[in-house]
Amino acid sequence: MATPAPITSRPVALGEREVPEAGAGEVRIRVRACGVCRTDLHLVEGDLAPRRPGVVPGHQAVGVVDRSGPGAARFALGDRVGVAWLRRTCGRCRWCRSGAENLCPRSEYTGWDADGGFAEYVVAPEAFVHRLPEGYDDVHAAPLLCAGIIGYRALARAALPPGGRLGLYGFGSSAHLTAQVARAAGAELYVMTRGARNRALAEEVGASFVGDAAARPPVPLDSAIVFAPAGELVPVALEALERGGTLALAGIHMTEVPALDYQRHLFGERDLRTVTANTRRDADELLRLADRLPLQVHATAYPFDQTDRALADLAAGAVSGSLVVTLP
Repeated sequence: MATPAPITSRPVALGEREVPEAGAGEVRIRVRACGVCRTDLHLVEGDLAPRRPGVVPGHQAVGVVDRSGPGAARFALGDRVGVAWLRRTCGRCRWCRSGAENLCPRSEYTGWDADGGFAEYVVAPEAFVHRLPEGYDDVHAAPLLCAGIIGYRALARAALPPGGRLGLYGFGSSAHLTAQVARAAGAELYVMTRGARNRALAEEVGASFVGDAAARPPVPLDSAIVFAPAGELVPVALEALERGGTLALAGIHMTEVPALDYQRHLFGERDLRTVTANTRRDADELLRLADRLPLQVHATAYPFDQTDRALADLAAGAVSGSLVVTLP
């Protein structure tokens, strides 16, 4: 990736690098597919400052293990695995010891601190590499590794009661998977999103109500998740909550949140929560759940040399569901 810039200026370009080597406790994975996440777009456009010059984005990588570093014995050569956003934690701080490793102040991330999956090879610590359910091909497995995992954590943070009414603001890659998980648990689904394609997909997965991004649902919501990186939706979603309801914000980046009115948006014990990355436990639970349900992953594939177009289509909202780059 060159210097961050608007995606219309094509800041992502193909290049050649040395094939990376797996270090101690690491595996090297030959990538076959990698999901395209809005976090990749934030990084490419500079909403997230790169932590390493020229870093390769991509953190939903599916491939096969082709090299193990010293001491790495968890996977056999040829095993199909996935690499997600969380790449490494210290394992010693109070957050790691308490099971909240996503809050580790020394955590590292795929495609941000280290080269990610928009490449032929990616290297990752074997402890943070995931086995994948067999019922998904590479293209349909890739979105599970961030869209699925982060949506799963956001749903947990939203504290949806059994059979409750769940509002989703924005309906892209993560939301369309989260909606299916919630529906399988008996939730009523209310979707507010821009774009005719996204609204059609929401109807397809069983939403009781589908409206524009700022629409008021016809009933008060027990819980809601804002997936869109649009701060102006936060007061809208809070005002739609029932007393005692919970709103979770799923994104790593969001535009400025307007001032909140205490009586309109917060009073009545409404909770406002954020989502910060994920834990390996989140990943394991979501992947097991995906194996059992299964989830219908709506994915559009792009060849590797059109990664820039995939990011541009994501920015423009030109495609519904998940976008995935495939490698030969």
